[in-house]
Amino acid sequence: MRLISRSALRPYVCPSCRSGAVSGRRRFASKPDQTPDIYDVVCVGGGPAGLGLLAALRASPATAHLKVALVETQDLRKARSWNLESHQFSNRVSSLTPSSVSFLQKIGAWEYLDTDRIQKYQEMKVWDGETGSRISFDSSAETSPFEDLRTVATMTENANLVRALLSRIEASGDENVSIFSNATVSSIENGADQPDGPDLSGWPVLTVSPTGPAASSAQPSRIAARLLVGADGINSPVRSFADIKTDGWDYNRHGVVATVSLSEPDQVTFPIGTRTAYQRFLPSLGGPIALLPLPNNNATLVWSTTVENAAYLKTLSPKAFIAMVNAAFRLSMTDLKYMMRMERPAASISDVEDPHESELTWRLQHTPQPSQIPPLATGIQEGSVASFPLRFRHASTYISPRVALVGDAAHVIHPLAGQGLNLGMGDVASLSNTIEYAVSHGMDVGDILTLERYTAERWAVNAKIGGACDVLHKLYNVPGNGPVAWARSLGLDVIDRLPFVKGFLMKNAEG
Repeated sequence: MRLISRSALRPYVCPSCRSGAVSGRRRFASKPDQTPDIYDVVCVGGGPAGLGLLAALRASPATAHLKVALVETQDLRKARSWNLESHQFSNRVSSLTPSSVSFLQKIGAWEYLDTDRIQKYQEMKVWDGETGSRISFDSSAETSPFEDLRTVATMTENANLVRALLSRIEASGDENVSIFSNATVSSIENGADQPDGPDLSGWPVLTVSPTGPAASSAQPSRIAARLLVGADGINSPVRSFADIKTDGWDYNRHGVVATVSLSEPDQVTFPIGTRTAYQRFLPSLGGPIALLPLPNNNATLVWSTTVENAAYLKTLSPKAFIAMVNAAFRLSMTDLKYMMRMERPAASISDVEDPHESELTWRLQHTPQPSQIPPLATGIQEGSVASFPLRFRHASTYISPRVALVGDAAHVIHPLAGQGLNLGMGDVASLSNTIEYAVSHGMDVGDILTLERYTAERWAVNAKIGGACDVLHKLYNVPGNGPVAWARSLGLDVIDRLPFVKGFLMKNAEG
């Protein structure tokens, strides 16, 4: 934890005594005209977590009067004007649990979401590519036959969510809110007494510098935060300033994402309109592959695999890539490893001559197909194939005097359960409630005792979910049919036959 003055840790000492006791300490702001602008809450990071916190504070009558600021490196004007054709979808998509949806509805952001671009799904089918054991998650066991299945999760593009949160913040008015877009935090330091100004001992003071075209003419801004919130990602400068350590490791895996088009389902679902998400574990290839539904028979692909396999997939032609996606849900591990080593054509070829597609067609003729496979992928959105490294990180604490961490600044987990963004939304909901409680009871929102409530609510929950995802990743990366494969297969089959256990797991996943 960062070092701060004793006066900051003991705010009950009267100002005159405190001034006499520490009159010789170093003053960080040497000139009266450098007194920073003072804010109640400053959030660094303009992603869903940071914007969600601002929207929540603006939505609550108890905290709407607080003076708040947000600092974001990217140009938020582009986020406000984001727009794609109805048949196109971003490859950065998240699965929102019912608790995250309820939070967005509570703060008034859901009504600004483009609901034509979101997709609910009511069932999820998961199976082991090595052993064939499987499990399905739906709400049929807890739903009356006369009502529709409850939603397991809702898919939405991150850009759609960011635009909705920005619209909600704008709708709250511009009084007491400042958005520093296209700006970077060039430094953070502990404040001090101002000779003719406020005592900012222990307050984080940020120097915010503009970037982009205005960088050469605009002057940096200095702002002080009663509470500084880090929503600034895995390499959080706010976390570094607070001297909060993290534990974790890299998985040596990449997540390959893409937006694909699917054929019509072979069977009519009941109730009509029921959508399904699919996930198959591929231990011999380094991780699971998942197809999560989007509107109009589109889907987002997330394929966790080795770095070498990810590089191979990204260099394939569209036809070859689609063939590999279909193969990953249908062929054996031996067949998949062979296709992952096939040579790529040196020159462009016609659709008919694609070797991956021909190989898949031949191998499917000799491979029995299970009932839980998804519809065939038929197309891929141009420019949507990308990859990102998979990591696990968890901060030793989420708070420091006048500092709190949320989202990826506090924790990064494996994406196999789709819980990353939901954990961030849970952080924001808890922190906003903590701030609201403090304001309602006349407490200092940045005091360490105030913030203890937030870290008590979220640290253990996030550690449990992150740890579970880490164990699953390691468990399903053991190839072959040995004792580990037998044990995980038995566990999956047993859980699938116990509806009350599945119901318990689903309720925990909902948040």
